[in-house]
Amino acid sequence: MADPSTYRPAPGAIPTSPGVYKFRDAHGRVIYVGKAKSLRPRLSSYFQDLAGLHPRTATMVTTAASVEWTVVSTEVEALQLEYSWIKEFDPRFNVKYRDDKSYPELAVTLDEEYPRVQVMRGAHKKGVRYFGPYGHAWAIRETVDLLLRVFPVRTCSNGVFRRARQIGRPCLLGYIGKCAAPCVGRVSPEEHRALAEDFCDFMAGRTGNYLRRLETAMQEAAADMEYEKAARLRDDIGALKRAMEKNAIVLADATDADLLAVAEDELEAAVQIFHVRGGRVRGQRGWVTDKVEDVDTAGLVEHALQQLYGAAAGDDRDESVPREVLVPALPDPAEPVREWLSGLRGAQVDLRIPQRGDKKDLMATVQRNAQQALALHKTKRASDLTTRSRALQEIADALELDSVPLRIECFDISHLQGEDVVASMVVFEDGLARKSEYRRFQIKGFEGQDDVRSMHEVIGRRFRRYLREREQTGEWAVPETGPDDGAAGEEGPRTEEGRPKRFAYPPQLLVVDGGQPQVAAARRALDELGIDDVALCGLAKRLEEVWLPGEDDPVVLPRTSEGLYLLQRVRDEAHRFAITYQRGKRSKRLTAGELDSVPGLGETRRQALLKHFGSLKKLRAATVDELCTVPGIGRRTAETVAAALSSRTPAAPAVNTATGEIIEDGAAEPAPAAPETAPIQETP
Repeated sequence: MADPSTYRPAPGAIPTSPGVYKFRDAHGRVIYVGKAKSLRPRLSSYFQDLAGLHPRTATMVTTAASVEWTVVSTEVEALQLEYSWIKEFDPRFNVKYRDDKSYPELAVTLDEEYPRVQVMRGAHKKGVRYFGPYGHAWAIRETVDLLLRVFPVRTCSNGVFRRARQIGRPCLLGYIGKCAAPCVGRVSPEEHRALAEDFCDFMAGRTGNYLRRLETAMQEAAADMEYEKAARLRDDIGALKRAMEKNAIVLADATDADLLAVAEDELEAAVQIFHVRGGRVRGQRGWVTDKVEDVDTAGLVEHALQQLYGAAAGDDRDESVPREVLVPALPDPAEPVREWLSGLRGAQVDLRIPQRGDKKDLMATVQRNAQQALALHKTKRASDLTTRSRALQEIADALELDSVPLRIECFDISHLQGEDVVASMVVFEDGLARKSEYRRFQIKGFEGQDDVRSMHEVIGRRFRRYLREREQTGEWAVPETGPDDGAAGEEGPRTEEGRPKRFAYPPQLLVVDGGQPQVAAARRALDELGIDDVALCGLAKRLEEVWLPGEDDPVVLPRTSEGLYLLQRVRDEAHRFAITYQRGKRSKRLTAGELDSVPGLGETRRQALLKHFGSLKKLRAATVDELCTVPGIGRRTAETVAAALSSRTPAAPAVNTATGEIIEDGAAEPAPAAPETAPIQETP
């Protein structure tokens, strides 16, 4: 625990301008980011008597070891910079919202020559128009199915579209009138794009004029006695009205607004957002968060607005930020946030608290949803947290640890009969997988099959990297012996100060997949580096025994133990991650290994050659003139490829040891991966 007075800035050194500040811990990691209208009074408030600080704030300032700041011109710039730094550094003491589920959205790919309507999840892409989010994907498909009758935009994948163009025949939707069939030229690219834009206008809430136009056309067709056309227009109007009925009318027509409500207690908060477009609820989403900093409702609202609209610059701004944003409490101060939202939209945004009428009633509905979401989250987490806490405590008791292992790392070795030897490292924090911390390794120190030696190398590389990062803080020097410490396909430790580093956090418990030999190898690697504060154990598959270093007898946990179940999950995840990496390396070696070393031949042209000829065997037999027929392959490149392949002796055919099937040499498509049993030789 640090004393805040040791790093308190000198009196008068802090400017009074607007700015953003960062607290760092002893390792240089950014642990908190904040902004202020005036930096001096805000930062000075952190260095008062600890008894007068909120407990969360006191924990933060005693964890920190330094503070720094950046001066900006306006409060809007401070808001933008704060959001950027929170996204970049992921500080542990800042409120971070996490989606309570993955929300699907209706997307129209206007960046393509023939726009496509589809369901999308995840981050928004430039050039794609989004509507939603929706609660369920089936709700999007129902809406699209109704609208395709009127707006027959293509919904097929690019592969299906290309196939239809090649054979000159549309898919079923083209025959039944739910696709304009641009693949076979029934409509031009311009006409199809106009359909897609009409579809977007209707989804954006501009429905009244379009319906009136259809009704006028229907009446004119009936007056001209074109009864079939009038009947088709009548059915189109009915389909559009049924699609509109999917979204309840909650506000006056043409009202675009986002309503945000917060439900909170001392430890957690839930946020719910209703997206209203054209007076109808077009989407809903929710977040939950731990209140790791001293923040009130207004602060939670500000963080939620940053999360909701922070990436709006890459989207269609008019759709991302509506005319009105209704909240339960205004950020303090509110004007910079209002200016920031207006800048994102490109027009004035009204940020306010609803006081009366339909908008206040709808806000009450959103508030009830937030309260229900918080109650449901707490119910689920109470069950999960109780189980995880019991599992971690059982592990600590069984291994006689001083404290529960909040961070567990597990290592596993995988190979195919001594070839493509790789290792995996998985991380569990508080009993949950932390996939962003997973790492994979190629064994570099030797050739062949030796699980014990491989385990020694990987543990040494992982902790040598950790010590190297500790060395940057001046705590101690790092032994210089040992193979390259980098994980497979990665560069060395990042040197930019404060960025998240790959191996910056040591585990409280190190688990290896194996028994006494693997545990002894890991212990030897730790001893060589002088690390004696990391607990170590091994989990053997045969009897699920837990082995400790230097012990002749294993620790046997009851089969019903939550601690054993957690260790099994950690071990199995490491096993899965290692096998996935090993199989990927094996497939790459079998399919295109001989082409990898041809000078001047990149991945795109390698794939083109394999696709054209179908296999390395046929490619090897091709002449220079035949190679030149492949798009992108000139005569000089063709001569280089032919010379490289003719100078090598064809390898013996590979055999799938699980099925006995002979794998064709260099097939364009890799052979199916064998089951996880026979081919992968794992540590017993």
